Amino acid sequence: MTPLSDRPLIDRFLEMLAAEAGAAANTLAAYRSDLALASEATGGGLASADEATLQRLAGGWSSLARATVARKAAALRRFYAFLQDEGHRRDDPGAALPRPGSARPLPKALSHADIDRLFAALTERLSVAHPSANDLRLSALIELLYGSGLRATELVSLPRNAIRPDRPYMIVRGKGDKERLVPLSDRARAAVALWRDHVPAEKAYLFPSGAKHLTRVRLYQLVKALAAEAGVPPDRVSPHVLRHAFATHLLAGGADLRALQTMLGHADIATTEIYTHVDASRLVELVNRDHPLVDLDLRRP
Repeated sequence: MTPLSDRPLIDRFLEMLAAEAGAAANTLAAYRSDLALASEATGGGLASADEATLQRLAGGWSSLARATVARKAAALRRFYAFLQDEGHRRDDPGAALPRPGSARPLPKALSHADIDRLFAALTERLSVAHPSANDLRLSALIELLYGSGLRATELVSLPRNAIRPDRPYMIVRGKGDKERLVPLSDRARAAVALWRDHVPAEKAYLFPSGAKHLTRVRLYQLVKALAAEAGVPPDRVSPHVLRHAFATHLLAGGADLRALQTMLGHADIATTEIYTHVDASRLVELVNRDHPLVDLDLRRP
């Protein structure tokens, strides 16, 4: 494999953070500094570093404050996830980095009302006699993000014929080059069918752009614009937030955690468990309604 050059990859990673994740200027500056120092410490081989190299690197952070170590480790983990997503690496060595204060924040969540507003804005766009190709594409993108929980990279790189009108599922190649089966709603298949009529037969991707496919940055921009149009604060909405909404709303509706793990493509069930922040009153209702002791009369001797 061609040796990876740190500087241009760090620049591209920071561009992605700015455009796709809306990272603040201070965050970008801190990440740039952290990555530049790590690159220097690894002799310019940060992008190609293995787990042993990262462990040695982290060993030099022992005198730093926990918050600083957490930020440095987070910067590097996101950098390696980016390299893997973009196909520059087959592996992700980020697991070798420390996790001080390992409590994970809950993901941003959208309410059902927020989702309804997004789809109402889409419906209004599509209600004209001849919807534009761009609106048909946006409809297919949103239906797949919220209806199937795809990662942004998985969505934009779908092959043209990944979704068939006679098959209620598709096979997705996700992180680590692993394949998984993803169920498809009738709505999503119908939206894709309308959009695919506008995709030239010779194109390799379902969402083409130039010689390749739609970029994650452009997908992010489209989702933000729809949120603004729908009256949902754009800073609360992104492709990844729609994936979170898919997972959270399925669990709230009674979906099995293991089934959701499979649909999301999580290697570890602990990653899926972060979505279990369902409404407490609903859990009480479930116990009171479905527990085997509900029908037992405890007043009987």
